[in-house]
Amino acid sequence: MKTINQFIKDKIKEEYQPIFTKFRSLIHTKFPSLKEEMRGGTEKYYGVPVYRHNRIIISVSPTLKGITFSFTDGKQFEDKYNLLEGVGNKSLNLRLTSTIEYKDEILEYYILQAIKLDAK
Repeated sequence: MKTINQFIKDKIKEEYQPIFTKFRSLIHTKFPSLKEEMRGGTEKYYGVPVYRHNRIIISVSPTLKGITFSFTDGKQFEDKYNLLEGVGNKSLNLRLTSTIEYKDEILEYYILQAIKLDAK
């Protein structure tokens, strides 16, 4: 299984790497209890970084146009920023396409809700 650092280098376009680096820094600084790991991956598909409290609460996927943060219980979140999107029954996504869009306080707002719901 690849390391997350190798994943960043191999799978995230260079212009989007700072988004993920800022996110990781936020996790390590404000949420050190979250476990960071790689999940999935086969010969055809690569695994993605996930963040676990009791169970996986966030998965991160690079796209051609940015980074997608998928919140497992996102449908239950309050969304005062109106940034979450998706049509699933459970998860919702936050898509960021530039470092200008990235704000620690926004990610922290969603992460705190994810942790709270996972603790139930």
